[in-house]
This record gives sequence, C-alpha cells and structure tokens, in this order.
Amino acid sequence: MDLSKPLAYRMRPKNLDEYVGQSHILGKDKILYRTIKADRLSSIILWGPPGCGKTSLGRVISQTTKYKFTKINAVTSGVSDIKKVVEEAKNVFLNPTGKCILFIDEIHRFNKLQQDALLPFVEDGTVILIGATTENPYFEVNKALISRSMVFKLEPLTTDDIFKVLKMSLTREDGLKSFNIKIEEETLRKIAEVSNGDVRTALNGLEVAVLTTRNE
Repeated sequence: MDLSKPLAYRMRPKNLDEYVGQSHILGKDKILYRTIKADRLSSIILWGPPGCGKTSLGRVISQTTKYKFTKINAVTSGVSDIKKVVEEAKNVFLNPTGKCILFIDEIHRFNKLQQDALLPFVEDGTVILIGATTENPYFEVNKALISRSMVFKLEPLTTDDIFKVLKMSLTREDGLKSFNIKIEEETLRKIAEVSNGDVRTALNGLEVAVLTTRNE
C-alpha cells in the first residue's frame, strides 16, 4: 500500500459497508443504497459541504458498478473532455455496455455551454451522471439536467461519525496502524468535534499530530 498519500485519501471507503454517515440516504432501506447495491443507478446530483463524503461515495460506486467509470473535475475539464468520455462509452470494443458512469466534481463550475453539451447523452442514457457540488444545484445546475437526475443532499458528518472514522484509521493497514499510536479516546473525540463536520479536516489533523509527535 502507498502510505505516502494523505491519510484522508487512504481512508476513503472501498464499499458501502465501509462508508460512514449519511444514513438518511444510504440506510439499507433507502433507494440510493439499493440502487448502488443492485448496480441500477440513474443520474444523480450529490449536494453537500466539503468533507461530507461526496467523492468517497463516487469511489464506492466506481468499485461496485459493471459500467465504465470516469471521473473529471469541472474546473479543469471542458466540452472536449465530455466528447471524449462519450466516444469511449460508445466504443463497443472498449466498452460493450455502451454506457458509462461519469463523476463530475464541482459540477456547478461547468458553464451553460458545457452543461448543454452533456445533456443529450444523459437524456439518451449513454452517460449516467454523478454530479458533486457544494452549491445549491437548483440554482447552479442546468434545469434540464436537474429534471433528469435525482438530487441527494448530504449533511455534515456528526461528531460520532468522524470519531468512528478516526478510530478506524488507527487500526487499518492503509491508515496509521504501522505507527502503533496510543491516543486517548477523549483526544480523538476532541479532534472530531473541532472539525465542524469535515472528516477530511479531522483526518488531516490526526495525521499531522502523529507525524510530528516524537516517539519516546
């Protein structure tokens, strides 16, 4: 495993069982959980604050789907990138399903032209869109795209959620297990409390503390 990558990156869940939080949309009786498990996902927009698990959920889906999965960032991508994704999705030799799941981070950064270029392929089912945004999609995303997608609002993680992830990071091989850290649960809970619902901030804080603490 590559321990040179940030702890927050290494601790991203690989499946739904490892995913922590958002039980209001990912409880086992909820439609989003069932569609991911059954690999029957339709286009969705994930709306929530930084560090609440939007990208992590995209990664979980990428690990569970039979469809080609592509991720782009709206800040650095344009219409040409969308066309490339569609061409690869329609190439029956490279992609027999003829469909792909396209995860677009910060989709609110796409301008009208870029969103319009995406629309026909979402409409005909070539592209199953997963758009992630910190902004209200009802104001920032093309209404036609919204009408063809389900919008799920993610909440800031609770202190208990973040505390659970921090504890997991101490015991996982791809986390901090090799450091053999001895840390009080009270300290972990304090880190969770001051992270304001952002698990990335909490993990970054824990990692800095571990890496800058001298072993006696």
